[in-house]
Amino acid sequence: MDINRFQDAPRVGLIDWLLRGIGQVVFQNNPLSGAVILFALFFNSWIYGTVAIFGATVSTLTALALKADRGLIKAGLFGFNGALVALCLVAFTSADFRTGAVPSPLMTVYIGFGAAFSTVVMQAMATLLAPHRVAPLTGPFVLVGWLFLFAVLKFAHIEAGPLEKPVSPEDYEAIAVYSLPTWYMGIGNAIGQIFFQDNWISGYLIILGMAIHSRISAGMALLGAAVAAVTATISGGPEGAIRDGLFGYNAALTAIALGGFFLVPNRASILYAIFGAIISTWLWASVAIFLGPIGMPVLTSTFVLVTWMMLLGQYGFAALIPVEPANADSPERTLRERARVQA
Repeated sequence: MDINRFQDAPRVGLIDWLLRGIGQVVFQNNPLSGAVILFALFFNSWIYGTVAIFGATVSTLTALALKADRGLIKAGLFGFNGALVALCLVAFTSADFRTGAVPSPLMTVYIGFGAAFSTVVMQAMATLLAPHRVAPLTGPFVLVGWLFLFAVLKFAHIEAGPLEKPVSPEDYEAIAVYSLPTWYMGIGNAIGQIFFQDNWISGYLIILGMAIHSRISAGMALLGAAVAAVTATISGGPEGAIRDGLFGYNAALTAIALGGFFLVPNRASILYAIFGAIISTWLWASVAIFLGPIGMPVLTSTFVLVTWMMLLGQYGFAALIPVEPANADSPERTLRERARVQA
């Protein structure tokens, strides 16, 4: 099936771009992948599913209004940070993190402005990072998410629910009794937590959506989440935090990015990705404890930090072969292109 069939269609093109934006959160430029991932969000909560569509729509329309690069818009690259900003603001201002709460009219406007601003920040970061051949990743979401969460605390008319979701290892009991659910729920929840889904089944549905476009990326996501669970267990991390997937979602994203997406898949890049996943696991705890006193979540900051550093560093390592951000689509496509050139 031609996944680009509707990308330029006059009436359904926008839907295609929005679904790609949902998929691009986990590097999947495929509307079918985006549709399955969106289903995973609705499986957990219709509120989160709706909010993700809203955020992606606002940020994409903002890019269209500002006449951003049309190719980037069609690939969903202006949609995924907007979707994450919207999900974040609902998740951390709702009394029930698992399902979220329907935002008030004023909060909806606030979320819309945050999603729109993510488009501007996306372009700003892309401009700054272009000379270094590094993509913005979810950096715009992290910056806008933090700033807008801070601001909520200062406005009485923008209602913020109690932050009941633990955001730091210190918020969990120091229990080191690990069982089978620690593993299968921890890995599934780690994938789900990328989209703020506190539901391990949704996490595995997201993996299925990823596998439609790239089995290698889906495998690297699972590997990154598993590496994080093992690393946290060996390090004596709280069982509840491991089972909730909090140690693993940054590691999963790091593994996808380094394990074949921005680097040509080979033994060195896979080991490099595993190394990055381990570092991301430890740094989640570090950043979480640092932000704990002010009640701010880590978001995907350790993924962004670790991946930026390792992608900047890889240009000096001959064992690693870079993939230009503009050409990055899937590990499978990269391998096909290299085989064609070398034939």
